[in-house]
Amino acid sequence: MLIVAIVLGSRLLRDFDSALLPYAVATVFLAFGVAYRYTVWISAPGARRLFRQGWRSFFSAANFRKAPTALPKMTATYLGFQKFLGARSHARWAAHQLIFWGCILAALITFPLTWGWFTFTSSTGSGPGYEMRIWGFKVLGFDSLNIVGWLMFHGLDVAAVLVIPGAAYFLWRRMKDRGAITGQRFAYDLVPLIALIVISVTGLLLTFSSIFLHGGGYEFLAILHMVSVVFTLIYIPFGKFFHIVQRPAAVGMQLFKYTSRRKEGDEVLACRRCQEPIDTAPYVENLQGTMRDLKLGFDQGPEYCPRCKRVMRGSAYLTHVKKGFK
Repeated sequence: MLIVAIVLGSRLLRDFDSALLPYAVATVFLAFGVAYRYTVWISAPGARRLFRQGWRSFFSAANFRKAPTALPKMTATYLGFQKFLGARSHARWAAHQLIFWGCILAALITFPLTWGWFTFTSSTGSGPGYEMRIWGFKVLGFDSLNIVGWLMFHGLDVAAVLVIPGAAYFLWRRMKDRGAITGQRFAYDLVPLIALIVISVTGLLLTFSSIFLHGGGYEFLAILHMVSVVFTLIYIPFGKFFHIVQRPAAVGMQLFKYTSRRKEGDEVLACRRCQEPIDTAPYVENLQGTMRDLKLGFDQGPEYCPRCKRVMRGSAYLTHVKKGFK
């Protein structure tokens, strides 16, 4: 489907830039990898139940009538601004926001250009007046010498400036924080950050070479930049970056929890041990169904609050494991 979209969107390849062919091929591999990995992911009982329940809530007309602002609110707070990260650390939240919006900006520019959907043309051949066309249709005319033109041609530089400090912070944290060091893996945790920094730095160096060095070293930097981008695109479905694809499903689950609380008659269940409120009955039943699918043999687990679960695990350890050392 992506190949067909590239061919049609570039007007049967008339607007396709052959110099960007490696990037386009990498996006095709990316699409295949995401489709394959996502299919494998939702084949697991827990993910499949989350996936179905999330989309059921998303398309529910009753939920929309009861809470019409719920979906935009969840998308903005949970997916866009990731407020849940702010509860853990303001520094981590700020760094993640820099990476998130930098990558979003880079993707919005790079992908359409790579596929030949966006083109920039000048009626005089040398500017400064340019036209931006999407699928061959003119959508915007601008002067390349003013601020709009500068942002148009340096949008990827802006994205790089956002990504570098965010990725550098997480890289520094993974070298200094004892908790992060204990569970980290080089290929899973460090390679994505290094890849983001290499892509951003080489992209900025391309601009530096063209402006200040009159193109000196440009070919080498272009190849290095291309290799790093292609590697990262192919890596996305099989590494830590896959959470980008998974996150919208979590938004659907948050929507399910939110709308369940607003339904009349859906009381909030209390913990069986301390009587503190846990969540609504539909949400607890959904967790119990997942545990039955996984054959864990502990359907009562979701009926306890997190604190009581820890206490029960500690008591079981003292009773069945520690007892053997007396």
